[in-house]
Amino acid sequence: MTEQPIIAFIGTGNMARAILEGLLATGYPASHLWATARNLDKLDDLVARGVQVTDDNDTALLACDVAVLAVKPQMMKALAQNHAAAVQQKRPLLISIAAGISLEALERWLGGNLALVRCMPNTPSLVQCGASGLFANARVDAAQRAQAEQILAAVGITLWVQQETQIDAVTAVSGSGPAYYFLLMEAMASAAQQLGLDPENALQLTLQTALGAARMASSSEHDPAELRRRVTSPKGTTEQALLRFQQGGFEALVLEAMQACRDRAAELTEELCRD
Repeated sequence: MTEQPIIAFIGTGNMARAILEGLLATGYPASHLWATARNLDKLDDLVARGVQVTDDNDTALLACDVAVLAVKPQMMKALAQNHAAAVQQKRPLLISIAAGISLEALERWLGGNLALVRCMPNTPSLVQCGASGLFANARVDAAQRAQAEQILAAVGITLWVQQETQIDAVTAVSGSGPAYYFLLMEAMASAAQQLGLDPENALQLTLQTALGAARMASSSEHDPAELRRRVTSPKGTTEQALLRFQQGGFEALVLEAMQACRDRAAELTEELCRD
């Protein structure tokens, strides 16, 4: 793209701030970024770096080419209905990062006939290592898809899904996934202490092992199953540990947990998008 679109962040919570910081880190012009908040004192650092700020959402919406809707899901209906006129006047590309808000509901609240992208980012976006699943409605053109990718790629990888319901599967994998790994880290560090290591060493070894395994898997030409086989010697120590996991139904439990996550995501959408 020869021209950088003007991007407005409607709401500047942790995820919006992460994306903003990611864009700035990639060299995106601060003068092309807007941020809104009820308390502008919280945005002083952004003002100092050249970002436009306002406590009036309409001002930002009327100035932008792309609006990232980053308020809490419970606030989205009121936000959309209160600012539908400004959105209809300017008709920016709208990217919603509010969990559980369907595009059908959002478009209905905003008055219809709009280019909308629904996005499910995750918390590692806070350290520019995120994973975001995106779904676009039929009014999003190729250039707008590229704009959405550019924005979310500032904090990690972006992947498009073909059906909006697949966003619930994204939630079950990457949206909620960091917590699964945190739970495993917690359990491993606790087990390490029970095996005789002091708490600091137990935690450091656990975290570095998780980091190393993730880097190996993301940079290898082999899939995780093959990497697992390569570090599992027959009748060795690793094999014994993996056998215990499998005897306890590890794979089935992971599937059951992720299905529960997906199903709850679908339920939340129904609850949040009722009229």
